[in-house]
Amino acid sequence: MKKKYVRVDSRNRVSLTKISRNLPSSFYAYEFEGKIILEPLAEVPMEEAWIFEPKNRAILEEVKEGLKQKGTVKRGSFAKYAKK
Repeated sequence: MKKKYVRVDSRNRVSLTKISRNLPSSFYAYEFEGKIILEPLAEVPMEEAWIFEPKNRAILEEVKEGLKQKGTVKRGSFAKYAKK
């Protein structure tokens, strides 16, 4: 864990990019025992959220398995379509 000294600006803001450039777009923020905790969130579009519901666990597992499998279709070379 790296520790950096940061200061609140005139509008009571702290820049998180001083700590890391690789940040998610959203956080849960809460205060606990005098500390401010930021918990990163991963957001899922509504049209994709159904697959993460408990009743669809089997479908999600099938999708994960399919993504692990190596493609077996031979499509040949696409070199003739490359711009020269």
